[in-house]
Order: sequence, then C-alpha cells, then structure tokens
Amino acid sequence: MTSATTPEVDSTIVARPPRPDRRRALSATPSVRATMIKIVSLGLLDALVFYAAFVLTFNSEWVLAVGVVAAAVVINVIYLRRGWLPAKYLIPGTVFLLIFQVYAIVYSGYVAFTNYGDGHMISKESAIEALIDKSLVRVPESPAYGLVVVERLGQLAFLVTDPEGEALLGSDEQPLRPADNAEFAGDRAIAVDGYTTLDFSEMIADQKRIAAMSVPLTDDPNDGALRTPDGSQAFVYAATMQYDEEADAFVDTATGTVYEDTGEGAFVAPNGTELRPGWKIDVGLQNFVDAFTEESIRQPLLAVLIWTFVFAGFTVAATFAVGVFLAVMLNDERLRFRRTFRVLVILPYAFPVFLSAIIWSGMLNPQFGIINQVFFGGAAIPWLTDPVLAKLSILTVSLWLGYPYMFLVATGALQSIPEEYVEAAKVDGASPWAIFRHVKLPLLMVSMAPLLIASFAFNFNNFNLIYMLTRGGPQDINTGMNVGATDILITLVYKVAFGETGGRDFGLASAFSIIIFVMVAIISVVSFRRTKALEELN
Repeated sequence: MTSATTPEVDSTIVARPPRPDRRRALSATPSVRATMIKIVSLGLLDALVFYAAFVLTFNSEWVLAVGVVAAAVVINVIYLRRGWLPAKYLIPGTVFLLIFQVYAIVYSGYVAFTNYGDGHMISKESAIEALIDKSLVRVPESPAYGLVVVERLGQLAFLVTDPEGEALLGSDEQPLRPADNAEFAGDRAIAVDGYTTLDFSEMIADQKRIAAMSVPLTDDPNDGALRTPDGSQAFVYAATMQYDEEADAFVDTATGTVYEDTGEGAFVAPNGTELRPGWKIDVGLQNFVDAFTEESIRQPLLAVLIWTFVFAGFTVAATFAVGVFLAVMLNDERLRFRRTFRVLVILPYAFPVFLSAIIWSGMLNPQFGIINQVFFGGAAIPWLTDPVLAKLSILTVSLWLGYPYMFLVATGALQSIPEEYVEAAKVDGASPWAIFRHVKLPLLMVSMAPLLIASFAFNFNNFNLIYMLTRGGPQDINTGMNVGATDILITLVYKVAFGETGGRDFGLASAFSIIIFVMVAIISVVSFRRTKALEELN
C-alpha cells in the first residue's frame, strides 16, 4: 500500500534489470586478441632483452646488462598488471627518450672526459696484445707445423701438428693446447671434434682473416705465436717488442729502447716517441683545457666561434627583416594578385635544404655557374673558394632559404592583430611607419620572439647548409687543424670527430659539443627571460 506522501513508483521501471556498462566491462576484461598481442609483444621484447643482456655480459658491460634486465622487468610488470593505465601509455615514450636522448647526452659527456679517438679506442690489455702482434717477425729456421684451419660458431682456429707429432689447437684468443680428440691422416691432424675443417675454397674465401691470425704458443704472449703464409703450414713468430709486466713497459729487443706507461694512455720512449695503439683513459678536464689554452686549437676555435655568431645572428636578423617586410607588403589589400605573390615568395621553402644547397653550389661554380656566366660576363669569381666570398655566399643562400619561414609566421601574426588598434592610430594621425613601429612590430614580437630564439639555436647548428655548400672550406692554411674559413662549431665538431685528414678525436669533439650546448642554453635562457617583457603587451 502506498502512503499519501510517497510518490507512486512505476513498476515497469523498478522491474527492469540494471543495464551493464559496456565500456567498463570491456576495460575490465581485455579481449583475447588484445591479450595475445600483449603477450607476443612482451615475448619479443624479452627475447630482445635476453640477447642484449647476453651480448653486454659477454663484453663485460655488467652495469648496462643489469640496467637492461631491470628495465625489462619493470615493463613486464606494468603491462601484465591490471590498472596503471597512465604508466602503460608513458612507458614507450619514456624508453625511447632514455635510449635516444638521455643515453646519447650522458655518453657524450662521458667521452668528453676521455682521450677516446684514433689510437686510443681499446683497453690497455688489448693494446699490449696488439703491440706484440704488430712486432711479430718469423724466427729464422723455425720448425714447420702441419696446419688445417678449423671453424666453430664463426670463429677460426688453427689445428696444427708439431714436429713431435702432437696435435695442438688454438686461436687468436686461445693459446695452443693439446687436441686429444684430433683425427689424423697419416702423421698429420686433419680434424677435431666440435670443429669443422675448412676446405680449399673456404680458405680462399676467408684468406684475409686467416693471414691475419696469430695463435699464441703459451699464455705469455712474449713467447711468440704461430702464423701461416699459405694455410697449409704454420711457423713460429717472435715479438721484437717484449712486454715487462713488472715494470709495465715495453722493451724493443732490436734497439734496447724502453717504452713506459706515463699515464697518457700509451707507452712512451724517453725521447717522446709513442707506441700506437694506445688505450682509452680518463683525462678529466684536459679536453676543455686544451680547447681554450692550446694555441693550435684555441685560435681556430675562436675564429670559428666568431663566425658562428655572425652567421647565426645575420641569418636570423636578415630573414626576419625580409620576411616581415614581405608580409607587410603582401598584407595590403590594395595589392592585386596577392595570393600569387605569396605562393612565389614561399617557393624556396618548398625545396629540401640539401637540394637547394647543391643547386646553389652549382650556380656559384666559378667556371660553369650561371651567376658568373650570366651576371658577370663569364668572369671566374671564386664564390666558394675565397674565404670572404664564401662567407658572403653562405649568408646569401641562408637568407634565401630562411626568409619564407619568417614570412609565413609574420603573415599569420599580422592577420591576428586587431584592426581596431591600427584604426585608432590612424585617427590619431600616425604615419604608416609609426603604425608599424609602435603598433604592429611590438605585437609581432610577442608571437615571433620565441621563434627568433629557436631560429638562432637552429642556425647555430645549421650543419646541412654549411657542409652541403662549402664543406667548411676553403681550408685555413694558418693552422694545423682540419678547419676551414666557413666552418661553424657544429661542422668543426664533425671534422674533429670524423675528419678524413686530421684523424678522429671523439673526446675533443664531445668537449666541443658540450661547449656548444652550454652556449646555446645560456643564450636561450637569457633571451627567453628578456622576452617576458613583451608579454605585458597582451
């Protein structure tokens, strides 16, 4: 019975069963397909991590191996556990950020404090083995060892028969040891369990690797090694450079010269002669000190630094001026064919920088370039080989490539300025120049100032244009460094790291990179702080 104050409830509504929330049900119970995709993806990831951990462990990179495994465990837990939806979305981006950004930055910082480069790329133990191996000479009248080359898991080894008829097995990393399970043909060992004997054609195909092999006779590399000139016989080679482990020095048995470890990552003779290869060591701030104090580095670095600021500053200022000027001109509604002109203005922006730089390089060719042939009557003006003209050419091409971007940004910013401001200035009797200087330009700067800072940072590291147009040349003949008149810091870093003529010095190049990073960061921070004053205009 229903009371007088209680509203009557519709029996049909009460009897209707609750409607299940389909979206919630789907999120609570993932489909079989989604579960299978997740399991397969995690399985592939785990397999890749297992392989990476195995390789890292094999190369004694224990910290990285543990880090990779720990990261894989965290990822598995996050994706196998129900919930933690934000973490599931953030993990992929975070992993890629750590691998391609954080790791690269941290490793570059580490290399900057080492002597890593040509002649210093391996460990000290490997350098000692390499020095001994380089000095091996055949011992006169040494006995001949019968030889067959065997292979296992891609690694080659020598199976030899010594003059007493005993079978021995060894490789570059493993000194000779008895091969008790060797198979003989007559008095010569020809096979051994676990290895595949190479036939003649296989030896021909791998002859370079076989010829470079040196199999130590014992655990002491000073005892000599076996090498083969023809793949059928091996002979004893002895090192002329003897390593004294107690003194930590090399002795040249031919001259008696002693090369000691002086703490510079190499064995050095009293007269300063250095044995190569050396090894990688930590040098602290030495690369940074050399960059600012060593005369052969400081002078070209200072010249490159000045030119980098000139190039980046001029490019930003010139492209901004030309872009804004064209934007103001083409924003005038009285101008006919405005759209056509706008399309023509942004055409340089449609071509890739690589292609544009190559085309300009051809146009500026002294003998065959269209500029000399058409505009200067065939005169051989060295646009890209004279230091001053090369810089002017780069600034011109940079302006050509950069102004369309500024034009597009300025056009959009101009159209967003309220027309009331301009009309009010006209009513007050302001001239067009005064309207632009006191009304439009300040409002333009509100939106364009951050872009100008970003453009400066981009041009500070504009490797593509410099390298594709002049490759940093012409070469500066006043310095021993591989540096040219149009090199900016980033191209100098490239030449120091991968230079074809001056050798590779990754440590010094990383130090330069850190210097560039610090400079760009300081300029950006200061500039952004100063642009805060423009925000008051809004």
